This record gives sequence, C-alpha cells and structure tokens, in this order.
Amino acid sequence: MVLGTYSIQETHYDILSVKQDASYEDIRASYRSAILNSHPDKSQNTSGSGDRFLKVQKAWEILGDSRARALYDIALRASRHDAIVAEDISLEDVMAEDAGEVIQLYYQCRCGDYFFVDSLELEKMGYALLRDGSKISFEAQNALPASLVLPCGSCSLKVRILINSDHFVSIDDHH
Repeated sequence: MVLGTYSIQETHYDILSVKQDASYEDIRASYRSAILNSHPDKSQNTSGSGDRFLKVQKAWEILGDSRARALYDIALRASRHDAIVAEDISLEDVMAEDAGEVIQLYYQCRCGDYFFVDSLELEKMGYALLRDGSKISFEAQNALPASLVLPCGSCSLKVRILINSDHFVSIDDHH
C-alpha cells in the first residue's frame, strides 16, 4: 500500500496560514499579506520565491472562489479520512464501459462486487473524463488532489485511484 506518496503535503490553508474554517475576509487578508511577502520583486532570496508566489496565487484561486473551495474541502476531507484504503490502483487498472451518455468506471473488489463511479459523478467532484478515441483519461479541475477514493458496493473496503495524466484506460463499448 502506498501511503503518503500521493497525500497532500501542504494544503492551500497552510500556504495562506489560515484555519480551514476561516472566513472569506480572513483568507483574503492573509492572501494579500502572503502575496506581498512572497513577491519575487520584493524578495532578497531569489531561489524558491517564485515558487512560493505561485503557490500563494493558486491557494487564493481555490480558496477565494466559494465553489472551488467547497470542492477542495470535500477532496481534502476525503484525503484525510480515507487515508487507509484496501488498495491503491492506477487508472490503467480500472475497467471502463461506454454506456451512451456516461462512461462507467469500475474495479472488482475482493468480495466480488465492484468499486464504481460514472462520469456524471466525477464531474460533480471536479474531475473531467477526456475521451481520445477508445481511451479516456482524467483531468482534475481546480488543482484537486490527484487521487479518488471509491467505496465498494457491498462491503466496507475502499480503493484509491491514483490519477496521473499520463495514464489512460481503454473503453469497452456496450450500449
């Protein structure tokens, strides 16, 4: 089991030095302070100051937008609460089926049932499935963590799909 490799090391809240329940005004004030302190033009130390500046910018893009923040919070909670999973798999391990308007992704559990998610559910979570001929790949919107935890349909096991833009899955056409 791979634990920690794909976990979020520093959250957007950490970058802006605010608590997760901070108000919009507190986040904005912290962003303004952090952006001034990390601006490459003001920094004496040039190594890493540009990276820090970009991290602060990205944190504000997510936390300053209520919809993006809500999606980020859901993903953050999932990454913390679902850290222990039965198995880590890649997108290449998942089976995909084209069901017309939606693409269904599934992976067989030890109990015989399936871990399952479809493209409509993924869109609600902030992920898009990109189709390239008979292959699909994930695109994470709003810098969401690069993993997705799915529960089994029957038992209590969970599996984490590690999302890597270099990985694809082939689609089975069963209309």
